[in-house]
Amino acid sequence: MRTTRLPLVAPTPAVPGGFSAKAFSGEVVPFGVTAFREGHDIIGVHLRLMSPGGHESLHRLTPLNDGTDRWRADVALEERGTWSFRFEAFSDDFATWSHAAELKAAVDVDTPVSAALGAQLFARAAAEKNRPAAERKRLAAAAEGLRGADAGTIAAVARDAELAALFADRPLTTLQSASDWLKILVERERAGVGAWYEFFPRSEGAKRLKDGSIKSGTFRTAMKRLPGVAGMGFDVIYLPPIHPIGEINRKGRNNTLEAQPGDPGSPYAIGSRDGGHDAIHPDLGTAADFRAFVRAAEKAGLEVALDLALQAAPDHPWVSEHPEWFTVLPDGTIAYAENPPKKYQDIYPINFDRDPAGIYAEVLRIVRHWVSQGVKIFRVDNPHTKPVQFWEWLIGTVCAEDPDVIFLSEAFTRPAMMQSLAKAGFQQSYTYFTWRNTKAELEEFLGSISRDTADFMRPNLFVNTHDILTEYLQYGGRAAYRIRAAIAATAAPTYGVYAGYELFENVARPGSEENIDNEKYEYKFRDWDAAEASGDSLAPLLRRLNEIRRSHPALRQLRNLSVHWSDDDSILVYSKHLGSAFTETGSADTIIVVANVDPHSVRQTTVHLDTQQWGIPLGESYEVEDLLTGSVWTWTDHNYVRLDAFAEPVHILKVRERS
Repeated sequence: MRTTRLPLVAPTPAVPGGFSAKAFSGEVVPFGVTAFREGHDIIGVHLRLMSPGGHESLHRLTPLNDGTDRWRADVALEERGTWSFRFEAFSDDFATWSHAAELKAAVDVDTPVSAALGAQLFARAAAEKNRPAAERKRLAAAAEGLRGADAGTIAAVARDAELAALFADRPLTTLQSASDWLKILVERERAGVGAWYEFFPRSEGAKRLKDGSIKSGTFRTAMKRLPGVAGMGFDVIYLPPIHPIGEINRKGRNNTLEAQPGDPGSPYAIGSRDGGHDAIHPDLGTAADFRAFVRAAEKAGLEVALDLALQAAPDHPWVSEHPEWFTVLPDGTIAYAENPPKKYQDIYPINFDRDPAGIYAEVLRIVRHWVSQGVKIFRVDNPHTKPVQFWEWLIGTVCAEDPDVIFLSEAFTRPAMMQSLAKAGFQQSYTYFTWRNTKAELEEFLGSISRDTADFMRPNLFVNTHDILTEYLQYGGRAAYRIRAAIAATAAPTYGVYAGYELFENVARPGSEENIDNEKYEYKFRDWDAAEASGDSLAPLLRRLNEIRRSHPALRQLRNLSVHWSDDDSILVYSKHLGSAFTETGSADTIIVVANVDPHSVRQTTVHLDTQQWGIPLGESYEVEDLLTGSVWTWTDHNYVRLDAFAEPVHILKVRERS
């Protein structure tokens, strides 16, 4: 950024590398810049915003007064599309005069000079034609009153709040500087806010027949589960691949190398004689059945997210039609997918360096096909094993055609790649949340996602996946499931669970970090209603968490999280605050979360809160209501808590408005 007369540096939001910053519709974006000048004269800073529709607005920034010369203004961006913005600094002549005049008047120094300078300043403002007549009259009277005024009169004018407000709305300036224009892309709300639920359609409605064989569930039978998912308050139903599954090298139960008769195989081994990525597995139904499923989901208030896994089973049509898309080894065979020492004998990876034009065109065709079938969300499997350049092109092309389309990056990989994929266009990203379990780990992680990467990377905090069952869940008992769900649902505006979480499925395949009898390789039979009726389900908690999320707009924001303190190394404390200017009710919304992250203990400690963040002076009392239990307490900035992992391991506290 170029140097201006009044320096404006380090503007935010900003993304290194020339990428556009991102927000979602309704997101409150903190715009900030470092601005200063030589000497002691006071400056002001404006944010000039240009909406996608061409509407221009001006917003006054507030100095943080923390010694960094940093300025900030929070603005809710509603209109979708690309916004332009720049920062403008100016010499604030009224603020400079009033500050100096008040100090000098207190000791009666330079009184005639202060009066004369003030009279000149107010007369100049009164002469400005863009001010209303009543305002100009008021300013002219102030100018006249300052001529020959004594120290007391000068001090009164310098402290006059009404006059200060006039200059706040229309500053009197001399020097002015402007930054370069920057851009921020505002996408639809679901790109940043939502509760995801994953299930395998083939398990929903599957039946064991009298001969011991299993009849697959279908889209029609899976529809029957949609009201239950919607009833828990979820917004997105995510389906693993629904395409034909390869016969060659099909994996058996628990990832064994040889499938037995009736084993359905991994849905990630995509493609067979029945078709490839644009086809539907015959066991699941027809294209018409799938469209009916999408319509049923929409009627229930759910969007369908489809897995986009760019790889092929050995009998995928691509293998015979486009062998140039794969890596051929010296012995003439095609290379299997590998993550050494793991080898996936049922999958061939695509080599994007061989015929990239052909591969790009084919993937675009596939995505367009599913968009035409009603799918607007894609969960992308292992995008970090494909070129970032490809994703930038694909997402840019698709979203230019249909801005409603959303891509979720399933890239559990190094930070540089994970973040580059987000910058390149992925609207959402899986994160390291699954493996951040201690208080210290979570404090660092939550600060990072809400501050360090929030301008370009939207986290989706999945608590588990069909691939991931962490040791914390394996050995933490039911408390661990409650704790992780509560943190995921409140710490970020988007989170997700994989079916079976509500049934506390916590047994891992020996030596692995995934469920035993994994649903990737077999059908699962679950009785959701019976589990809930017997009190053996987490569904009531998930339902309540999603109710809380919908009722509290502070939880539907990303950048407003603040980590607080406790005296115990297992008690995590954070808050999310949204000012009254940004809520539909006109009342501020503040949520405090206190979580015992040790699922094996009862903890009692003192938590320490910076209550100034939600407008309550330190030391003053206020009421909080636990949204999980209904308990009400009077709190201050230092509070005793007791959290029993075996009963109520988490407080989700609403700060009540003070009368």
